[in-house]
Amino acid sequence: MMDSQALKDRLRETALGEGFAEMGICRPDAIPEAADRLATYVEEGRHGQMGWMEERMHWRGNPAALWPEARSVIMLAEAYTPRHDPLDVLEQRERAAISVYAQGRDYHDLVKKRLKRVGRWLLEQVPEEQIKVFVDTAPVMEKPLAQAAGLGWQGKHTNLLGRTVGNWVFLGAIFTTIDLPVDAPATEKCGSCTRCLDICPTNAFPAPFQLDARRCISYLTIEHKGPVPEEFREALGNRIYGCDDCLAVCPWNKFAQDATEMRYFGDLGAPPLADLARLDDAGFRTMFSGSPIKRLGRDRFLRNVAYAVGNSGAPALMATARDLARDADPVVAEAGQWAVRRLEGPEEGAGSIS
Repeated sequence: MMDSQALKDRLRETALGEGFAEMGICRPDAIPEAADRLATYVEEGRHGQMGWMEERMHWRGNPAALWPEARSVIMLAEAYTPRHDPLDVLEQRERAAISVYAQGRDYHDLVKKRLKRVGRWLLEQVPEEQIKVFVDTAPVMEKPLAQAAGLGWQGKHTNLLGRTVGNWVFLGAIFTTIDLPVDAPATEKCGSCTRCLDICPTNAFPAPFQLDARRCISYLTIEHKGPVPEEFREALGNRIYGCDDCLAVCPWNKFAQDATEMRYFGDLGAPPLADLARLDDAGFRTMFSGSPIKRLGRDRFLRNVAYAVGNSGAPALMATARDLARDADPVVAEAGQWAVRRLEGPEEGAGSIS
């Protein structure tokens, strides 16, 4: 049997051959500070309605507790670097701005299949060992583990970024009982740059390296249920699913690798708001089959579309706003009524950010 360093070297070759941009390894107990940081975050209520974060906090804060038999955590980054400037669409007010990661196929499925192929190769080399693969659906704190494994660091926008990958990456983890050599953890290199903090439309960063999800547009358009607080609605602009602003302005993206998976770039683009507003449940499911957007559900999606219609400033969308105001879902209807008022002429101070 090959020695552990040779196995790691071949594992890395295999992972990069499968399309991953980078690989690193750490121990399951490599992030001892994570539990306290997570507990403070939850105690302050910054997780908003994401109750799942609190419910399995013990496992999330201590990867060693998730699977006590694991001896190594293999962290892998997959690039989804956009081929255009994602901020350009924000000027097209009658069209929808959709986060880059949701433009094509659901990354959960694609990354997990790639992880499983790498994992199967690993088990062929050491069939007496075991693995478990995770992609953003288990109580695993991927970003701190990725930093511990040397892939990059959590920037001031709290996302992972690195010298070899930029910050347009999906993360996956392979926990294994194999004792593999670890990599040196990455150190933070943001310096005095504050571009990601300065561009945030809702001031969601109370301090560098801290995020209040309750003010984050990605959270508000995806995780938040019910009406979005009025103080944030104008700042949503035409963003109907997620927000890429803080990622797009990071200077480290000059080192970002090109995506190797073309299925992340679908034909969705920036669809007209008027077309999206006409979707019924069946139409929504058909349009977003295989997309992470499908998890949102038609009603929450149309709620976001209504806010974008109200922010468009386009008189031609008044009929669309009125249709939304008559929607059977009360949250969509309220958002449509807000859009009608905005297009008629907003009250002084409406939608301001406090």
